Amino acid sequence: MVVSRSLEVWKLGTVNYLKALKLREKFSSDRKVNKISDTLLSLQHPPTYTVGNRRTVHNLLIPESELRNIGAKLHYTRRGGDITFHGPHQAILYPIISLRDIRLGLRDYVGKLELTMVELASLYGVKACAGESGEMGVWVEDRKIGATGVCFSHGITSHGLAFNIDPDMNYFKNIVPCGIMDKEVTSLRRETSILLPADEVIHEQLITCFARVLGYTDITWKENPLTLSDNAEVEQDMNSSAS
Repeated sequence: MVVSRSLEVWKLGTVNYLKALKLREKFSSDRKVNKISDTLLSLQHPPTYTVGNRRTVHNLLIPESELRNIGAKLHYTRRGGDITFHGPHQAILYPIISLRDIRLGLRDYVGKLELTMVELASLYGVKACAGESGEMGVWVEDRKIGATGVCFSHGITSHGLAFNIDPDMNYFKNIVPCGIMDKEVTSLRRETSILLPADEVIHEQLITCFARVLGYTDITWKENPLTLSDNAEVEQDMNSSAS
């Protein structure tokens, strides 16, 4: 017998990283007390570098003072993993789901995030695979096309995955992506000869792959984000809490 499982998907467009963090915290709190069902946030960020909980900021290759000149920001996060880049033309999924409810361990969950990106790449004739031991994310030969970064609290996940559709690859030159010195970063645009559809179409395909891999049978689509304070107020709140 097939068990019906529901997933609520919020299509948010381009969202400031700190505002997205507030959204994730709100949804995570609601999910922990079963106020909402499993939820997926689909979005893009403006140019943003994030550092994982190992605080490997030494893998940022330019002074932080120069970030403003290239239109990027740096944020420290509670996810696993090393430094990475988020920006336009990159599909980001933040699953807010209960691993306990779906009886899935953290390692297997990360594997399913990787499989989600592998399946998306295959739609465009790109043969991708999960990284070898010690290499997180998804790779096309020795070129990384998708990253994972997971935060897990009280059985609920946050953070998630980022798949490169066609981001500005120059931003990756300013970091040691994921702390791996001798490997390149790539994108779907670079790896396929197929004419790509609009980003929104690829986002929806990624969501469909995620739902299938995780076993969700019912998807509810949402397009209006929760009303929060504006980006300036959010940033002020975060700076205060970090002191």
